[in-house]
Amino acid sequence: MHVVITGANRGIGKAMAERYRAAGHSVTGTARDGSEAVTLDVTDTAQHADMAQKLNGQPIDLLICNAGVYLDKGQSIDGYAPEMWAQSFAANVMGVFLTVQALLPNLRAAKGKIAIISSQMASHTRAPGGSYIYRASKAAALNLGRNLSKDLETDGIAVGIYHPGWVKTDMGGEAGDITVDASADGLLARFEALNSNTSGCFETWDGRPHAY
Repeated sequence: MHVVITGANRGIGKAMAERYRAAGHSVTGTARDGSEAVTLDVTDTAQHADMAQKLNGQPIDLLICNAGVYLDKGQSIDGYAPEMWAQSFAANVMGVFLTVQALLPNLRAAKGKIAIISSQMASHTRAPGGSYIYRASKAAALNLGRNLSKDLETDGIAVGIYHPGWVKTDMGGEAGDITVDASADGLLARFEALNSNTSGCFETWDGRPHAY
């Protein structure tokens, strides 16, 4: 199986890449800093084109859209600078779409799967306030995934959207509920279970349907 993981150089992305490689799968990781096989800032259209050229002709069985940013952590309501909105949506929403778009021929060749890492903070039924930019961008990523699941149905490509848990990472912080290992193990099980019948699902790392 050929797996492509964006943001594979740290946190959950790195843990998932390690597991797939240990299981004998071919993994293409991307990272902004050049530490993975593909250098990719998901907001950069030229780098997407370079990635598509590099992977041309290589079927992709699973694309994991994991790269993202949480720039507004700790902002007060009188903060949230306009450029922070633009940068966050560029990475967390446009970046997902551009990645799928660039690798669509590879996914079609394998009738592959797409896994989008969103967050419970995308849910409009769970709105305790704060983190307005991150919540809005992850809600948009959820909406994007749901619509992709419909448009790619005829290509045999299943799309799932996932909450990885509140993980103890640089992004999640030390107050997180679960470890990186627990999240990665759970997510891999979710991706394996994803199929045409469950395409469009929004699930937690441990297999529970998540409220929209």
